[in-house]
Amino acid sequence: MRLPLLVLHVSAGILAMLAGALAIVFSKGSRGHRLAGNVFVICMLSVSAVGAYLGYRKSEADNALGGILAFYLVATAWATARRGGMETWVIEWSEPPIAFVVSAIWITWAVEVTRGRMAVGQNSSAAGYFFFGFLALLCAAGDVRMLLRGLSERQRLLRHLWRMCFGWAIATVSFFLGQPQVFPVWLRGSLFLVALAFLPLFLLVFWLIRVRFTNTYQKSGRVTRRSESSLPAH
Repeated sequence: MRLPLLVLHVSAGILAMLAGALAIVFSKGSRGHRLAGNVFVICMLSVSAVGAYLGYRKSEADNALGGILAFYLVATAWATARRGGMETWVIEWSEPPIAFVVSAIWITWAVEVTRGRMAVGQNSSAAGYFFFGFLALLCAAGDVRMLLRGLSERQRLLRHLWRMCFGWAIATVSFFLGQPQVFPVWLRGSLFLVALAFLPLFLLVFWLIRVRFTNTYQKSGRVTRRSESSLPAH
């Protein structure tokens, strides 16, 4: 049972990374861009769900929690692009508790590791636990704000964008830095793999600046449906 799931996990992860890259290459709003974005979302939800399950089965709690966080990020980013700025889906009220619980676990682990009362996983560190803990806490705060105050069109775009990129980054870092055995010895630990691992975050900075400080995707103060669908799905 574990082998088929592992094959699905690896295959979906590779396809998700390729789909994210294609979504950037294709013209924004084009049929190819939308198709690549849909493939990315489906693959990321699959790979994160399977990854969380495999982490649980292998008693790798940090990997299981990382899969849950990646699933949450991509799912909420997708929902943000589908809903209206002032519209609220009932299921979205479950988002803050999930993010708060994930944050509390990560931060608790980080404190325990710092105090020497807990050992980290193979590819983990106290700093990593703190980072993901505060990331989840930021997500929870954003969820509460959205539910109470709604989102402007620009805020909705930014929320969709950064959550997709961080979800994609979890996949790229896990593959390019977390699985060195799949690469030739001479390539392991190289700056090339590091650059590929953090490519989604580099692209995130570019798109955040473009959306936040320019009139990109804006028309008469609002974002059109075509522009909404043209967000990079990475």
